[in-house]
Amino acid sequence: MINKFVPSIAEALADTRDGSTILIGGFGTAGIPDELIEGLLAQGARNLTLVNNNAGNGEQGIAALLKAGRVRKMVCSFPRQADSYVFDGLYRSGQVELELVPQGNLAERIRAAGAGIGGFFTPTAYGTDLAKNADGSLKETREINGRMYVYETPIHADLALVRAERGDRWGNLTYRKAARNFGPVMAMAARKTVATVYAQAELGEIDPETVITPGIFVQAVVLIDRVATQAGGIKA
Repeated sequence: MINKFVPSIAEALADTRDGSTILIGGFGTAGIPDELIEGLLAQGARNLTLVNNNAGNGEQGIAALLKAGRVRKMVCSFPRQADSYVFDGLYRSGQVELELVPQGNLAERIRAAGAGIGGFFTPTAYGTDLAKNADGSLKETREINGRMYVYETPIHADLALVRAERGDRWGNLTYRKAARNFGPVMAMAARKTVATVYAQAELGEIDPETVITPGIFVQAVVLIDRVATQAGGIKA
């Protein structure tokens, strides 16, 4: 019998390896899988590449991973915010790398990985430093209908961490409003996806028309308590 629910976050993340590339859902304060990030911190994997909308806030979540020295590289769209001082200090001192990706490109590069697309051309960033590779060389460009485009590659990952609203034992997931954000495309782009849910549905209870992430893209689901999450100051 297929049952992707696991009893603990520790068990779900136990096989995370050093050097992994990890996609972490969330946008602003919506849909951030805080419990999974805390679990990753406790698990101990190091030399990580994290892919997220931003580079952490305050000293919690992603910022806690950065502060603990677990992160080698950040791939994100908004690395600097009013309270992103942990990342800022590490980046300025050369302790962490940054790959800055425009937000639309970030979403599409992740989606391309999940869809099996080898890459795509976009006009975004043409003629700027963001149209360069890490070694300083120019990315491939092409003129299409009189407009210049830059070739972007998919972002594949070893692990995706997402927060969903509801799931069944096959791993089918639904989301709550804006908490959906990056979760569905990240789940498709990783070799392993771990999701937290606030409610466990019986098999067949979720209308197939409302399933956002099919269970084929999910390997582990952990049931968490919404009340405990809110009590800890984490926005659901």
